[in-house]
Amino acid sequence: MFQRLQAFIPRVAVSASALLVTMALAQLPGYAQAPTLQEQLAAQYKTTKMGTDTSGASVVDAGTLMAIQKGGILGVPWTDHSTLTTKYESGNVHSPSGLMVAGKKSILGHFGTTQNEGQTTKFFAKGDKVYATKIDVKLEKDIVSLQIVECDTCNKTDPPTYNKANVEFVFPKGSLAKASAGDVEDTIGQLLAISDDSDQGDQQQQGDQQQQQGQQQGQQQGGQQGGQQGGQQGGQDQGGGEPQNIQMGMTTDQVQGALGQPTKTVNLGPKQIWVYKDLKVTFFNGKVVDVQ
Repeated sequence: MFQRLQAFIPRVAVSASALLVTMALAQLPGYAQAPTLQEQLAAQYKTTKMGTDTSGASVVDAGTLMAIQKGGILGVPWTDHSTLTTKYESGNVHSPSGLMVAGKKSILGHFGTTQNEGQTTKFFAKGDKVYATKIDVKLEKDIVSLQIVECDTCNKTDPPTYNKANVEFVFPKGSLAKASAGDVEDTIGQLLAISDDSDQGDQQQQGDQQQQQGQQQGQQQGGQQGGQQGGQQGGQDQGGGEPQNIQMGMTTDQVQGALGQPTKTVNLGPKQIWVYKDLKVTFFNGKVVDVQ
């Protein structure tokens, strides 16, 4: 008994020491844990906030706009209390089962094929624009779930219904915990591809675009005075300067110092994407996490 106790005490001491080291590292100013898959997806797909006004449901804060790439997603109006789930697995769309739809029908009482018939469900068509209202990563089940809502102004839906649906992306067993955010985003993009900002139809987003265009024009006008000098410097860098190396963990200031101002920037909250002529740099919380 005493010998077993002697063998057990060192193991406890080692575990306690490892815990103390981890806790001490977490307190260091430069120490930061890698972002989780949930955090990275939340940065890539900004969720939309819904609210109500005098006309009913409305978009309060528009998020990332996506275009549906395949048919089969079954939605219901935003005002419905329940939501139907469509699964996407191995490149195939699995619409809600007959039993699920039958249960929904018994609650709602009627399923129409057109809005004039009192439609309460709708199959989203390829090309329809939608927003994500919630993102949920379930590592233990190898599922990434996106709740989506229709962009009625983009799809010219009249009267507006803001149809919603739940889409579950099912990954092979045990693979999601090892998958990178890029791999997961590629899978999501097979069914829900991020749409270009110029296609967004909400008035709020149109206003944002106009504001951005005004800012860009102001920057261009303000930069004309120093254009020749910048061009000379750029020519020197391209002609005889040493190639600049962009490394993981570099800050935005360091990248700007090495490459200069990007030609385009995409701001997704904690995630930012800087686009150069031959390079795309992705930041998370102000530090480089990907270079393409």
